[in-house]
Amino acid sequence: MPEEIIISGPNKGFEEIKEVDENGIEFWTARELFPLLGYATWQAFNEVVTRAARAALNSGQIVENHFSQLTKLVDIGSGGKRAVKDWKLDRYACYLIAQNGDPKIPQIALAQTYFAVQTRRQEIFDKLPDAEKRLFIRGEVTSENKKLFKTAKEAGVSHFGLFNDAGYRGLYGAPLSDVEVKKGIKKGELLDRAGATELAANLFRITQTDEKLKKDRVRGDSAAQRTHNMVGGKVRQTIKDIGGDLPENLKPEKHIKEIKKEMKLMEKQAKKNLLPSKKRSKKSN
Repeated sequence: MPEEIIISGPNKGFEEIKEVDENGIEFWTARELFPLLGYATWQAFNEVVTRAARAALNSGQIVENHFSQLTKLVDIGSGGKRAVKDWKLDRYACYLIAQNGDPKIPQIALAQTYFAVQTRRQEIFDKLPDAEKRLFIRGEVTSENKKLFKTAKEAGVSHFGLFNDAGYRGLYGAPLSDVEVKKGIKKGELLDRAGATELAANLFRITQTDEKLKKDRVRGDSAAQRTHNMVGGKVRQTIKDIGGDLPENLKPEKHIKEIKKEMKLMEKQAKKNLLPSKKRSKKSN
């Protein structure tokens, strides 16, 4: 399992200012990001963004996929407004901005560490066998689901079954009961029989619904169900847009409990295999 590394400081704020567009894609705006990274003026930070965009171009990336120019109106007092330039940035763009920032600024140095850690965690995760990936993501889903239901309760949700099903309807295009029948699995087994790809889609649905409920201050059963359904639908549309397999068409895998049992047996066997060499080492001493 990946080693859990916690970065404290302004990076908590980095995740808090994240937004999600109409396609369910996460992004940050440069105007909100620059004070978080310790820059006092927009002009200085804009130069960093430009350098970062140039770095993306030099590495063969399509810059517009990561850095999108925006124009928005801001208040200037007495009811007046003026247009200012901004950038819509994805996570890769934020990473490049941190790498091209001034490392003498404490917030930039911390951001560089943050992205280095995140990259390392992804490298570790990518090397995990499929079974361990499933276990890891299933654990994340359980953890994030607890947060979502806490948020839903605070939003006034009382019919949690309907709230839960609304998310599945959005992501799977059908009620949970129909999905279980289609996959030929028992009631309540969907997430425990889902593979890594299907679990990842559900994890994104869960985390983004949690953020949406909080950000929009959603209140009441009906509004919360609509939000959950909408977010699930956005995730589904994104899967369609990139040509992925829709979750209801993914085949169920071994129950997660069986995977846990198999891994425990493998660990026991590995320990047994180590015992003879330890005994030989003691005798030689």
